[in-house]
Amino acid sequence: MRVKYLYRYPVKGLSPEPIEQAELVAGGFFPCDRLFALENGPSGFDPARPEHQPKIKFLMLMRNAALAGLSTHYAPNSGVLTIEKDGMEAANGDLRKPEGRLAIENFMTGFLGDQIRGPVKLLEAPANFRFTDSRSGFVSLVNIASVDAISAAAGREIDPLRFRANIYIEGLGPWEETGLVGKTVAIGEAKLEIHKMIDRCAATGVEPGTGVRDVDLVQTLLKNFDHVDCGVYARVAHGGRVSRGDFLT
Repeated sequence: MRVKYLYRYPVKGLSPEPIEQAELVAGGFFPCDRLFALENGPSGFDPARPEHQPKIKFLMLMRNAALAGLSTHYAPNSGVLTIEKDGMEAANGDLRKPEGRLAIENFMTGFLGDQIRGPVKLLEAPANFRFTDSRSGFVSLVNIASVDAISAAAGREIDPLRFRANIYIEGLGPWEETGLVGKTVAIGEAKLEIHKMIDRCAATGVEPGTGVRDVDLVQTLLKNFDHVDCGVYARVAHGGRVSRGDFLT
């Protein structure tokens, strides 16, 4: 087993960013991952007392497929988020400043039109919190061989990025990741405790890069494998550097 790809998702629901390595911290989140979310009308989120909110309260692929047609990049050092549409820059803003956040919010309001339920507001996660789908899933891993099995069942090639994992691994057989639940896995300098499978939703039916909803992978999983899972959630038990090509034991 080894790491094939690493990805982070700075803004919940927006495009992934490939990286070569990541410094994991014990008990912490994947670096620069789900730092921001775009509130779709008032969500009740209180940064002073952050609590996990259902993803339906934010802009997300399950309901807002067009988001996958945008290419975004976040620069942590400058705080600037850049959004491209059809290969051209459509918006950018320094998320540390009110005017920068407003530029992103206004673009999203115009881009999604009648899909907006209320004012779009860009939220930043306070310390020790992230806008993850799971309350306890801080790092996600997907087995490439399982995605290949889904492709075969669907009769078409399925992009692994539909599953929006942090760590993509190869060297396991299809669905062998289910046997990792309850075990500790060493990757590079880090150790991860694998604690549960990831159940999937309609967001996986959206094609990355186009925003087209073109396949029902939830039904594909259910009909062919009797479950709706793909990937596992993990907790960082021991921190350290994880890089592409690292072996897993």
